[in-house]
Amino acid sequence: MKQTEKAVRTDIRNIAIIAHVDHGKTTLVDALLKQSGTFRENEEIDERIMDNIDLERERGITIMAKNTAIYYKGVKINIVDTPGHADFGGEVERTLKMVDGVILLVDAAEGPMPQTRFVLQKALEAGLTPLVVINKIDRSDARINQVIDEIYDLFIDLDATEEQLDFPIIYAIGKEGIAKEEPEDDSTDLRPLFEKIIDYMPPPQYDPGKPFQFLITSLDYDNYVGRLAVGRVFNGSVKVNQPVSVIKSNGNIKKGTVRAIYSYKGLKRVETKEAKAGDIIAIAGIDEINIGDTISDIENPEALPPIVVEEPTISMIFSVNDSPFAGKSGKFLTSRHLRDRLYKETLTNVAIRVEDTDNPEAFLVMGRGELQLSILAEMMRREGYEFQVSKPEVIVKEDKGQKLEPVERVLIDIPEEYIGVVTEKLGSRKGKMINMVNHGSGRIRLEFLIPSRGLIGYRSEFKTDTRGEGLINTIFDSWQPWSGDIKIRINGALVSDRKGVATPYAIYSLQDRGTFFIPPGTEVYEGMIVGEHNRDNDLWINVTREKKLTNVRAAANDENIKVTPHTEMDFERAMEWINEDELIEVTPDGVRIRKKNLRKP
Repeated sequence: MKQTEKAVRTDIRNIAIIAHVDHGKTTLVDALLKQSGTFRENEEIDERIMDNIDLERERGITIMAKNTAIYYKGVKINIVDTPGHADFGGEVERTLKMVDGVILLVDAAEGPMPQTRFVLQKALEAGLTPLVVINKIDRSDARINQVIDEIYDLFIDLDATEEQLDFPIIYAIGKEGIAKEEPEDDSTDLRPLFEKIIDYMPPPQYDPGKPFQFLITSLDYDNYVGRLAVGRVFNGSVKVNQPVSVIKSNGNIKKGTVRAIYSYKGLKRVETKEAKAGDIIAIAGIDEINIGDTISDIENPEALPPIVVEEPTISMIFSVNDSPFAGKSGKFLTSRHLRDRLYKETLTNVAIRVEDTDNPEAFLVMGRGELQLSILAEMMRREGYEFQVSKPEVIVKEDKGQKLEPVERVLIDIPEEYIGVVTEKLGSRKGKMINMVNHGSGRIRLEFLIPSRGLIGYRSEFKTDTRGEGLINTIFDSWQPWSGDIKIRINGALVSDRKGVATPYAIYSLQDRGTFFIPPGTEVYEGMIVGEHNRDNDLWINVTREKKLTNVRAAANDENIKVTPHTEMDFERAMEWINEDELIEVTPDGVRIRKKNLRKP
């Protein structure tokens, strides 16, 4: 059968911005939005407009891929801001299905990093056209020429085609909204970048002989129209009130009707009557839809290739909170609440898997990494959920009778004086150094391969060992044969042996036994972990003990007690620290660590 010649939409460009965490991706999108005239002159704009989840603003990372659209010289540029962290690979995979080209944003000093590698590899495999932007060229430690060489090396390493290797380069200071063709140019705005996007990025192509085909790449919700399917029209066109077929990933076909169509303008969804091939839109009116489904013609339904996402590597058990303090601060406490919320997450987050367990109050949650699962737990905590979480475990595979485990590629950037402590620690966790580069600036870049379980609990140690000066980035590398036992936490726990309120006197007199996680005045219960023992066994202690007052002078002396500041345990640190016989209790008013068995042995 003769193939129809492809047609082109010259009035649209669909692009994604990909980069490593903190290389200025979201800041650049802000500047593009402002300079394209998307906002009124007197409109007040937040910084980092695209990061609209509180956690994104706090951590300075993008978690959820988001869509926006700007206009330049009559061309609509749909921009998708993708997460840079490998743990959010599910978001990245879906984003790249919607676009024809990618802007690869690289820091002029740091150069390409592991997450740059992860997202770029996905983009090149998908055959997308790259445009490179070297950002932060105003940094005092910028090394533009070396970074360009590193980018070429990375492209070659990732088997880029000749066409992909022939990428143009734009130099930028995203924070100031400036882009240049050459670093010494005197440009004062982003016009060179706008021009390059229009001239170089391919417009969407479609097959005029194909029926309507729309791939659902994400889901959203609107209080007025309900569930929204977000994605790209690959072929054909769709109008409001048009009957359509929904082709499920298993091949089943359901019927539905398009009740509303929304396109994007700036950050807003704008209602429209019709959408054509190349448009990125949201469709309302169809209920039973999932990411990866194709919405197609009613008479001639044709499926698009489904979205394939990398397998999860880490799992945790989320269960109902049954501690003595359960129900004190949460709104959602029951197994039904917990189950509904976890399964709801799988509808919009393709990288998360949830399974019921033999225990009706516990659920197995699997994801791409610790960060992804900790973000989920933190979002649920802020929404008013109470629950308990077990120690993270790696997911293992069997292949021809051999036990395989996930292995991460770790890139570390540290001052030279910390090489010894870092290599020793990673070596004890079964890490193997595969590369070492000295940039000649007093800092060394090390590359390791290490089992995922060897990294559990290492990040906070790394921060301490490098006195906060080290950078660590990880990305899934491969499945490798099981590498034997890894002993991570050497120290035991300090465990409260009764319910009450921790006193300064009790903590002061027990300080020589270890490090405390709680300040005086904290409510405790039997079995709650209050600190780390400085030996390898657990120690049950009374942190509620008061000093027996015998006279007035003794009472005055009590005020002079100096308690060493405690170590604050947020969810991520707790997740890294706990052992198999311990749990994290997550509630809206905070995080506690406890023994699974609350009774003193």
